[in-house]
Amino acid sequence: MRKWSVMLGVAAAYNLVVAVPGLFATGASVTERIVALLVGCFGLLYLLIARDPARLGPALWAGVIGKIGVVALMAPEVAAGRAVPGTGAILAGDMVFTVLFVIFLLRAARRSG
Repeated sequence: MRKWSVMLGVAAAYNLVVAVPGLFATGASVTERIVALLVGCFGLLYLLIARDPARLGPALWAGVIGKIGVVALMAPEVAAGRAVPGTGAILAGDMVFTVLFVIFLLRAARRSG
């Protein structure tokens, strides 16, 4: 479980690195700050799961659904050139973590089943 705890800690840090600047960005709209807040809250979720992945792991389904949703909503904006620069790289990171989360969840299901 140690490697999964490390991965989840990295996912938490990733979300917080993305979220914190958005919370305090000069000129950010309320909607942009809400998005940043939610990204940060997911980071907190990953940090909590990292402390006890065997017990709290199923909560990662929220992260899987959230990250897939964000990618599905934002990818067309990136493809059309309407997204903020750097958004494509963030979405790529989200997809990497989504794949890792699903691997973790499927392995955990096999162990318990």
